[in-house]
Amino acid sequence: MIETVVDGRLVATVMVNNPGQRNALGNAGKRELAEAIEHVSAVAGLRVVILTGAGDKSFIGGANLKEMPGFVRHAASEGPTLTHRVCEAIRRAPVPVIARVNGWCLGAGLEIAASCDMRAAADTARFGMPEVLFGLPSGMEACLLPQLIGWGKTRELVFTGRHIDCAEAMACHLVERVASPEGLDEAVEDWVAAILKAGPNAIRAQKELVRDWERMSIADAVQQGIRAVAAAHGSDEAKGLMDAFLKRKS
Repeated sequence: MIETVVDGRLVATVMVNNPGQRNALGNAGKRELAEAIEHVSAVAGLRVVILTGAGDKSFIGGANLKEMPGFVRHAASEGPTLTHRVCEAIRRAPVPVIARVNGWCLGAGLEIAASCDMRAAADTARFGMPEVLFGLPSGMEACLLPQLIGWGKTRELVFTGRHIDCAEAMACHLVERVASPEGLDEAVEDWVAAILKAGPNAIRAQKELVRDWERMSIADAVQQGIRAVAAAHGSDEAKGLMDAFLKRKS
């Protein structure tokens, strides 16, 4: 179900390949996806990860509802725990993870997209948190949504279960870039090319700092940033990139 390719630029593409069911993820699929992200995160020299779904209809259409009626209460935490494992693997990845949202992005799929560092979407994509329509609250990494879209929009999505289109997702800052389905790869590649021009160690330090910003007070985050910048100064990477920039300016 999960396909992984690492190209010669050390850009990994991880694809959920279950288009016949809108790339829905059952527990086995969630476990496989988490393992795939954890695996590529360990690749030496990795620069970027792109996460997407197979076909042109769906990114990740949520959890596999067919599994849920059979759950007994003591086993019902496995699915949410595995959703969190996927999201945590994305957030712990040492490099930026880009969500290439090519269609339906619902429930666990939206939590996974919210856990990515950047989101580019086809203008045909649809987003939603429909759990309440099935008698369940939205949990796990749905808690990231207020940081992206604010409390009011988050409440609207999780209380109503309604879907929003890509224009609305862009307006509320759920996605950072919108393209036609034909132009989606170009939009993602523009980000990839920019990241590849940057210092690889600086990008890894920046990913770690972003995680720190999320959990620290402003005062602590400032001090953490001072330490990170000071540690990078004088490195061969910083010296080489600064020297190259100054030569272009001279």
